[in-house]
Formats: sequence, structure tokens, C-alpha cells
Amino acid sequence: MTMPHVFGPVPSRRLGASLGIDLVPYKTCSFDCVYCQLGRTTCLTIKRDAYIDAARVLHEIEVFLSENEAPDFLTLSGSGEPTLNSQSGDVIRGIKDFSDVPIAVLTNSSLMWKKEVQDDIAGSDLVVPSLDAGSERVFEQVNRPHSSLSLGRVVDGMRDFSSSFEGDIWLEVMLVSGMNDGDGELELISEAIAGIDPQKVQLNTVIRPPSESYARPISEERMGEISRMLGAEIIADFKSRRRGVSRDLEERLLSLLKRRPCTLRDISGAMGIHPNEAIKYLEKLVDAGKVQVRDSGAETFYVHDSG
Repeated sequence: MTMPHVFGPVPSRRLGASLGIDLVPYKTCSFDCVYCQLGRTTCLTIKRDAYIDAARVLHEIEVFLSENEAPDFLTLSGSGEPTLNSQSGDVIRGIKDFSDVPIAVLTNSSLMWKKEVQDDIAGSDLVVPSLDAGSERVFEQVNRPHSSLSLGRVVDGMRDFSSSFEGDIWLEVMLVSGMNDGDGELELISEAIAGIDPQKVQLNTVIRPPSESYARPISEERMGEISRMLGAEIIADFKSRRRGVSRDLEERLLSLLKRRPCTLRDISGAMGIHPNEAIKYLEKLVDAGKVQVRDSGAETFYVHDSG
């Protein structure tokens, strides 16, 4: 059985073996973040809709769990903002009917001010929202949100949700060099975090090729300084390049790239794997010097390194 809406399990530093659940079409999102590893948002929206039917998704999950070892988490994530799916609550409640595997929701936080979104994700065990700015100016620069969104509304939504949610909240901050890593902006982020009061604060930076070439990582040293400033843990995997890729998968990827340069979406389609899986394998081959990243301006291509 093909499972277009379930992918993995993907190895995650935070969640262990995480089975991804994709609830929206590719790059349907309320943000167009400069650092996004999946490229530019093609459908920028805050409209909630049944983009992918809950019953189809639940059937795929149930079949997967019946045929495979249970993952550590079932994770609503994927190639867009999962809370845009108006049936996300049905998916969470449906999973609970046949599985006791913990459910995580990875969200950009943009819709948490909506009561129906809060109700939909309240049944999950873990929510991982993101907060990349403390000021409206930086919010616009880094996240490039839908025009109807404001940082104040987003933070208020997170704060309101946190006050009633019975599970855990692990707040992620994605740091981009020269954009949101200055002390003044970080002080504002710290103030917002205090109001949200998550169980954990986790720092990330731009490790994988971003949608915009000017989105650059901060240094490991600066990450340590900010970690101490915010009382946060570092999840950026600076050393991911030291892990290998299976020989079969490596040969298939390299064979594909020998024929022509490919975008992430090209590779995902040709290999039959989700973009979030493909990017994890590609980054290891890039770091091993077997694949190069080329930025054409409009898109990022992966190229076989024949030298």
C-alpha cells in the first residue's frame, strides 16, 4: 500500500524515531520563512480547509502501525503548516482510538490564536511551536508571514494555549545570522518566552540549504552564548555530517544526480520519499563531498560532485 501522507520513521534528535504525518499539500503554509529547507512557499494562506481527508490519513497510520515496529512519536509535520488542515483534530482523536504512541505537533505557531486550532491540538502529547522573532520588523523579515498575521497575535495565541494545555510544550527558536541573533532582539524573544512558559526552549540554526541563500547559520560559539542567555538547549546538529548513509540509498541518489542536477522536490519524487527524509540524506552526502549545492537564484539544485 502506498502511503503518500505518512513518511519515515525519520531519525530525530528530539523525538527519536518519528513517523511523519503530512496534512497539507506541498508548501502550503502561513509563513514563507527565509530559512525553510523545503524552499519557497507556493501557497501562502491562513485558510483552514480539509486539504487531505482525515480518514485517508488515519487509514495509512493504522496500516503502518500494524505492519511495523511502533515509532517513538507520531508527528504532525511534513511539507507545510499542519494546523491549516481543519481536520487535524480528527486525526489526533482518531489516532488515540487505536494507538498509544505519543503524538507531537510541529507548528509555526501562526494559527494558535484561533480557538478551533487550540481545541484541535489539545489532544496531542507534545506541541513544538516556533518563535523566531521578538519584534514585528524581524518577524516580517525572517518568517515573511501572511499579510493578516502579526507577531503580537501569534505570541498571544501561544501564551493562551500554554495556559490550558495539559501536555508538554518545547519552544523552538531558529536563529539566522544577522537577522534575529542580536542581543536586543534576543531580549525581546526572552520576554515572549517568559510569558509562554514552555517546558523547554530549543535553539536551532540554518544547517540545511535554505530557501534564501542569504539565510546563514550562526556559529557554534554564538549558539552557546545564546543558549546561556535564554536558558535553552541546542538542537542544531552541527555534527550530523559524521553519520553515514546506507550504501543502497547513496548509490540511488548519486545515480540520479549523475544524470542531471535536481531540486529537492525532484529527488523526493524520483526516490519515492518525503522531502523531509530526502533532505536528511542529502545533507550527509553534501558534507561527505559527494554532492554539491548550487543556488540558481530561483531554486536550489543538488549536483553530483564528479571531482
